[in-house]
Amino acid sequence: MKLVTKFELAAKSKNELHALLREAFNELARSEPESHQRRNALASIENIQSELASRAPCP
Repeated sequence: MKLVTKFELAAKSKNELHALLREAFNELARSEPESHQRRNALASIENIQSELASRAPCP
C-alpha cells in the first residue's frame, strides 16, 4: 500500500476517508509482520483517523 499523506487527505470527502480507512485496514490484515506494506498501512490509518478527528464537531 502507498502511504496516504495528510496533504492528500485534506482534499477528500468524509465518505472517501472512510473508504480509504477500510482499504488500509484490509491491507493491514493482508500484510506480513514488519513489512513495508504493514508500516505504510499503519501510518495511513493513523493519518486518516487524525483527519477524521479534525473534522469532527467539537462538543
